[in-house]
Amino acid sequence: MTHNFHPTSLREYDIRGIIGETLGADDAYAIGRGFGTCLVRAGGKKAAVGYDGRVSSPMLEEALVKGLNDSGVDVVRIGMGPTPMLYYAEAVLDDVDGGIEITGSHNPANYNGFKMVLMGKPFFGADIQKLGSMAAAGDWTDGEGTSEHLDILDQYVARVAEAAPQKAFRIGWDAGNGAAGPAIEKLVKMLPGEHHLLFVDVDGQFPNHHPDPTDPVNLVDLQKLVAEKRLDFGVAFDGDGDRIGAIDGEGRVIWGDQLLQIYAEDVLGDVPGATIIADVKASQALFDRVEQLGGQPLMWKTGHSLIKSKMKETGSPLAGEMSGHIFFKHEYYGFDDAIYAAVRLMAASAKLGKSVTELRGDMPVMINTPEMRFQVDETRKFAVIDEVLARLSADGADVNNTDGARVNTPDGWWLLRASNTQDVLVARAEASSEKGLERLMAQIDAQLAASGLERGETVGH
Repeated sequence: MTHNFHPTSLREYDIRGIIGETLGADDAYAIGRGFGTCLVRAGGKKAAVGYDGRVSSPMLEEALVKGLNDSGVDVVRIGMGPTPMLYYAEAVLDDVDGGIEITGSHNPANYNGFKMVLMGKPFFGADIQKLGSMAAAGDWTDGEGTSEHLDILDQYVARVAEAAPQKAFRIGWDAGNGAAGPAIEKLVKMLPGEHHLLFVDVDGQFPNHHPDPTDPVNLVDLQKLVAEKRLDFGVAFDGDGDRIGAIDGEGRVIWGDQLLQIYAEDVLGDVPGATIIADVKASQALFDRVEQLGGQPLMWKTGHSLIKSKMKETGSPLAGEMSGHIFFKHEYYGFDDAIYAAVRLMAASAKLGKSVTELRGDMPVMINTPEMRFQVDETRKFAVIDEVLARLSADGADVNNTDGARVNTPDGWWLLRASNTQDVLVARAEASSEKGLERLMAQIDAQLAASGLERGETVGH
């Protein structure tokens, strides 16, 4: 038996597609066979499987488990819950050698996908492409695995709650009808203080707002709640609970790199001189702050799997991305867990002796653009970045090429990189003045024009 995946579904960091168009039960079965084969060949025997609250998730889970079983892999089915709960199961269950979460993350309701971990390491990039070639060749092991159900939600929530300080806070929590809802409901009962919940009922149609906390339009309900109840701060979650959004008591958004500044101050107090990792889209203010606190800032490639791998390589206790993926190895397991990150925000505020609003207010005011994405032909996107880097090199520009081109100028910096998951280029710029930002944007436009492109309309995720 062989199988061919839709060419768009096997991505850099995960597998993703539109149900009934580019992703279905046959694909889930083939993923189970391929991943199961990789697990068996690596000397493993058992995998954990979880799924998010999307309508299509139970159907995909059924097919995935069958594929794993037919490869000779035993499966622990942990049921519906956030992706971090699956990562937790893979980390703490003694005889589990890998894990798969069925999730569409923050994508529209008709999408779904798979996030994977094998032998304690992210399964991504070439690993995912290998699933495609194995399926096309029918290169799968055969066997008869078993299937058991395990309710791990209470154990996971209790572990997250261990990080909570004694101090009582007044907090708003917006689960966005995503898979984090039930965990948050259980968690707040274990925390001191006063907690107000929004949209904790799991609903794969996302009737209240889209579950992407990096888009300010999705934080409006939380801002209203914090203002009306005069809360200390608010936190929001994406569809599968691995990305956090936050606002302070004045309703200001606390972006991913700003959260990382707060966490870094807390962690570096315990681990002086540690390496703190952030992706290339993060503000210069973050890298400067880590240095000021005595840490070693490290700028790395965007992508949760890439960041996790770099953390293992460097022994970093903390990392984060602009997108709201926050990774704590300090007193935790090193994976991205937004629910844990919310509790660590309480802990950091208590330990540092300042409110979250004060911590946000202490940060330098930077003038920057949001992440801008614009369409480019898939065959051209990496070539354009190579052309830009060649021109910048010829001009003697101050460039960091870790992931695309991040260019430092007297006005600030600008970034142009190719997305690993879509046919888009991503740009961002940050300056100390509006005029400076205009000059940076002009440089981006000039580079695009030199490669025959225009910035044009920005596109969504």
